[in-house]
Amino acid sequence: MEAFLLDFWNFPGYGHFGISRKGVEDTSDEYCAIFYDKEKVELVEGGTFWLSESPSVPGSISWGAIVNTNMDEFSPRSRRRGALLTWQHIASLPPSLPVAYCGGFNTQKESTTGRFLLGRSREHGVVGDMRDAWPNARVRKNGSLIRTYHGFKGDKQGAVEFLKLIFRALCLCWDRQTQDLHVDWILYRGRSLVPVLCEVVNDNMDGLYPSSHYPMFAEFMLPRSVRLSETPAQDES
Repeated sequence: MEAFLLDFWNFPGYGHFGISRKGVEDTSDEYCAIFYDKEKVELVEGGTFWLSESPSVPGSISWGAIVNTNMDEFSPRSRRRGALLTWQHIASLPPSLPVAYCGGFNTQKESTTGRFLLGRSREHGVVGDMRDAWPNARVRKNGSLIRTYHGFKGDKQGAVEFLKLIFRALCLCWDRQTQDLHVDWILYRGRSLVPVLCEVVNDNMDGLYPSSHYPMFAEFMLPRSVRLSETPAQDES
């Protein structure tokens, strides 16, 4: 892991920020880092917080096992509380500030976590106000991949899983709100942020995949009228 991260940190032309689960001084453990092209953007401000009862403590967890922006795989309560904490942080930012929020949510958008973040249900008396880049993007690539978890199998899911997928796809035809079974999302907030392209990335080398999930990639258009000082890291993928 450490050798891999050292190669990443020295990626030519790119800067980065983020904090390891073990703290500011550590360079060997997992990060939820953001990389940016230093020729195109300038880092004005950045920070890291953890989805727990003590969000400023590196590596802290609560309500289950949550690390950074990767939601817990097994605990719906943990996902709900993590989503609430994240949304409260986003809601504290200036309303005019464009915000992109992405990660492995490990649940579908019609779950209580997804419905809360997308403003369709309440959590502890509040309602989220995020929007989903996938259905709102002007261009969508690999739309036939209606789910992002594939268990390192890619399109080779087996006959039973394939039939289940076809059945769920047919069900989606009658669901006007849910257009996919993605468990990895790119959400955004702010009228000035426009999703131009969104893609389910299924790149592989001879059938070998880097993750059990397909990554999501999005491109946003930000009007020139938005000042640089109001721009957070906006190219999440």
